[in-house]
Amino acid sequence: MTLRGRLTAAFLVVVLGPVLLGALFVASTATAVDRSRSTERLAVAASTVRTSVDALCQQLRATADAVALNGDPSAAATQLVSRGLAAAVRITDVTGQVTYASAGAPSTPWRDCAGTGETQGGPVRALAARVDLRDPAGALLGTVAAAQVVDPAFVARLAAVTGVAVTLLGGAGNDRVSQSTESREVRDAVLAAAGALDSERVTETTEGRYVRRVGPSTGQPLPLVLSVPSERPPGLYATLLGAVVLAGLLAVLTAWRLARVTTRPLVELASAVDRVAYGDLTARVPVRSRDELGRLAAAFNRMTRETGSYVAALTSSRDQLRGHLAVLGDTLASTHDLQRILRVILHSAIAATGARAGAVLLVEAGGMLAAQCSEGLDGRWPDGDPDEPQTLRVPVGVGVVGAVAATGEPQRGRMEPTEVPAGEPRCRTYVAVPFATPGGTAVPAGTSGVDEAGTAALGVLALYDRVGADEFDDDDLVTLRTFAGHAAVAVENVRVHEEAQRLSLTDPLTGLWNYRYLRESIRREVERASRFGRMLSVLALDLDRFKDVNDTYGHAAGDTVLAEFARRVRGEIREVDLAFRQGGEEFVLLLPETDARGAAIVAERLGAAVREAPIAVEAYAGPVMVTVSVGIAVYPDHGSTGREVLEAADDALYAAKAAGRDTYRVAEVRPDVPTRELPVLAGAFSPPDGLPRAGRPVQAHREPGGHARSEPAVGVPESSPAGPAHARPEATDDPAADAGEGARAGPDAARPGPGGGASSGPHPPRQSRGR
Repeated sequence: MTLRGRLTAAFLVVVLGPVLLGALFVASTATAVDRSRSTERLAVAASTVRTSVDALCQQLRATADAVALNGDPSAAATQLVSRGLAAAVRITDVTGQVTYASAGAPSTPWRDCAGTGETQGGPVRALAARVDLRDPAGALLGTVAAAQVVDPAFVARLAAVTGVAVTLLGGAGNDRVSQSTESREVRDAVLAAAGALDSERVTETTEGRYVRRVGPSTGQPLPLVLSVPSERPPGLYATLLGAVVLAGLLAVLTAWRLARVTTRPLVELASAVDRVAYGDLTARVPVRSRDELGRLAAAFNRMTRETGSYVAALTSSRDQLRGHLAVLGDTLASTHDLQRILRVILHSAIAATGARAGAVLLVEAGGMLAAQCSEGLDGRWPDGDPDEPQTLRVPVGVGVVGAVAATGEPQRGRMEPTEVPAGEPRCRTYVAVPFATPGGTAVPAGTSGVDEAGTAALGVLALYDRVGADEFDDDDLVTLRTFAGHAAVAVENVRVHEEAQRLSLTDPLTGLWNYRYLRESIRREVERASRFGRMLSVLALDLDRFKDVNDTYGHAAGDTVLAEFARRVRGEIREVDLAFRQGGEEFVLLLPETDARGAAIVAERLGAAVREAPIAVEAYAGPVMVTVSVGIAVYPDHGSTGREVLEAADDALYAAKAAGRDTYRVAEVRPDVPTRELPVLAGAFSPPDGLPRAGRPVQAHREPGGHARSEPAVGVPESSPAGPAHARPEATDDPAADAGEGARAGPDAARPGPGGGASSGPHPPRQSRGR
């Protein structure tokens, strides 16, 4: 007998199926019998309730008739109430006014036995029967109502008569308890079950009680709920469960006894499996027979041999992959050089999949995929010189990689030489995986690199010609997805890093550099000027009476003025100049390769640009008139460090404020700082680079006013309050003075053209002029 036969014989001994079916039959039968008996009890109780209420209504109707037929209704009502035939009698006239009411009459509403009357607005207080009161001629004189109190005693009498628990409902919608003989433990469950009934059907609660609603209906106007407990034995289900468990234990014991004889080969197999699970791939199982267990042992031995060879290959691949991932992790953690990161990712992907060539392409503006780095693509181009290096550029939606970027679906397969898409390299097999920002998707063809959800699609990772295999498989596709995910995270991290670096160095309102970058830039520019023997001008700018603008027009208008002033500043300086917002309405300009005279020209232009064009502020009737005061200091004339030059420019700014505002002043040369004059030939000659240079130290000739002769004339625009005494410098007959007009970086000293503007951003990137 085979193992299958022995196991079949063992399981036939197990009789759990019949035992379970018998237990279910007994349980269902007991439940059906219990429900039938409870339904019958509730039907008898409902009939008894109708009979009792109807008898009471008949008694009340007879009492009301006796009062109505008596010549003295009041006396008759008093006599009948005293005899206990009714709890109260109330007589009303044809207008509804009460002409007589028994003492101690129950409060309204009274439930009319005929199903009409005062039944709304609260619980039922009494059950009443009404008859018409007429005179001997038959004319209607009013009505007589005889009532019986509906109280806990009344409900208790009903429960005693019917032998079931009775609950009288009352209130809005008859969903509240008026009187009840139910215990508090089961009352809520009974009411919930009764609320789900829309007729006199029977339902069961979770506590094991059967519930039925009775009335209101013709002849029984009271809304009642009847319930009886279940008559099932309390331990029925527990007894059945115990019997099933006992039968199961006996069956298991029998099956274990039978299986013990047949499981010796399985024990040997389990022992070998345990050894394999702990890493011993040399474990083997003896083949003792040719039945199913013998075939299983032979298959197990063959599986362990093949698994050993696979593990050896996987260990080698794992060590290699660990090395690539270590390099990739170190690169991602130590640099923000995007090209280097993508090269490492591409090299790791090629090594992990065994490809001969590959490329990482990113989506550029206009929907063009361009290779950022590639490997092994030389000599694979179908057109052109095979030795000439070419760049892989494919429009989104065109070719293999273009389709991958457009659809967001990876592709792999084989490509014939005649099927190579234009612009892509020759290959026999290929695999391409798209990647986007985390959570993003590839963009459709023809877009500019942004999908409908606003997520930037990054590009495609493509590999060509797998070594030692015909095509790339699904495992290679999964591996490539991993590296594509690293590429997406790397690109996004680099972009976020650059954006964060830019935001940390710029002022959010004006877009100019902030004070933090000012400290770094002035130190760098002073070091550069000192190293190359050049000059550096520093301009400190302050909007005059800017507090009045905020107080008059509000801070929103002040922000508009500051933003517009920053835009005009960017429009008046060169690309190499740096503009900063130092704080509030204070700004600083760094003008490399510029002497004091060139800085004065810039200061005049800035003053005119602000003064001559008032700033329009939205939501105000007229433009806002503002002016600017400027302080000028030059390295190395006014300081030997960036901090000293900046302080000198601040001192000059205060001097310009003191001179009446809307002007500029050049800082005074400090006594402890040797002044330097710029030697300029009298002829039409300039240094080869056209840039001003700090000359050899010479003794500055000071005028009685304390200013060095080498300084440009300190002045203000002709329209300023300071008057003509501070007019802008005029041309003189001194060639050296005339040459000083061009000292501000040669041709760049003139008003900047369309390509000019202040620079901003890290490294430092350039900032647009904003015009």
